[in-house]
Amino acid sequence: MSPYSRRAFLTAAGIGLLAGCAGGDRADRADRAASTTPSAPLPSVTPPAGAARPLERSAPVALRIPAIGVDTPVVRLGLQADGSVEVPAVTADDRAGWYRYSPTPGQTGPSVLLGHVTVGKYGDGVFRRLDRLRPGDGITARLENGITAEFAVTAVRTVGKKEFPTTDVYGNVARPELRLITCGGPLTGDEYRDNVIVFAVLTPAGER
Repeated sequence: MSPYSRRAFLTAAGIGLLAGCAGGDRADRADRAASTTPSAPLPSVTPPAGAARPLERSAPVALRIPAIGVDTPVVRLGLQADGSVEVPAVTADDRAGWYRYSPTPGQTGPSVLLGHVTVGKYGDGVFRRLDRLRPGDGITARLENGITAEFAVTAVRTVGKKEFPTTDVYGNVARPELRLITCGGPLTGDEYRDNVIVFAVLTPAGER
């Protein structure tokens, strides 16, 4: 596991993942999703045959998902003073955010990006239609070094926040993968019940 993915995993395992999800006028409040602390280190793994060649570390600056009309700049997210994961600011110009303690898109390991499903009085969030993605849909991340990393969706999961799959999201993988996270499911009061998680893998022709 790279130092970036290991730190991301241990951080998430210890404090849970935040994804900006609240509805109505309280969209600036993020909800803590439950997580499970691993009982033992994850084993090293071997890249599968035919896996795409990993890219050099370079932070993402833009994200495009044509199937759901997403074309957004990407901001960097870290940790708040209380140790919780930051979420993008709630603004009319909503943006996705990359969790900087995860690998960059195209590096070996799971690169994690978060986005709002709604942004209060401003309406829909950048990841409002994330649950409409299907396996095979394309995701493109433009990096600071000018390279564009291309991914293909492998799975879309909606899970209750109390069952947030920390290992599946942050755990060790042997190829470059992507995780996109927002909230979903029914809205009860000001809170969404679930998280929507998109899993994607760098395509063999994933650099241009």
